[in-house]
Amino acid sequence: MRPQDTLPPELERRLLDVRNACPDIARACDLARAFAELLRHRHGFLLTEWIRRAEQDAPKPVGGFAGFLRQDLDAVTAGLTLHWSSGIVEGHVNRVKTLKGAMYGRASFDLLRTRILISP
Repeated sequence: MRPQDTLPPELERRLLDVRNACPDIARACDLARAFAELLRHRHGFLLTEWIRRAEQDAPKPVGGFAGFLRQDLDAVTAGLTLHWSSGIVEGHVNRVKTLKGAMYGRASFDLLRTRILISP
């Protein structure tokens, strides 16, 4: 999903061969690149247009992904537009759940609390 101009010549040739061999892959690749641009440049206002194109012209997996995005359009648009994210908090929650799962039935709450507080 690198920008087209950053691909080494060998990869660019291989991608062109694959795109020529299968029109579905070419359409999926174009839509994936367009979606990556939405992410990189935070152009959430273009999301509904991308979803419409994907639902009309994409291979089934990409169209399914677009339909899934449409289900929570406001949240996805906000995620593609706003500069702040809850990613760091989600990372900490994931870390705590992993520690909790690893210690389940083996240690006391005090040890779990200590491991959560001292682990990076």
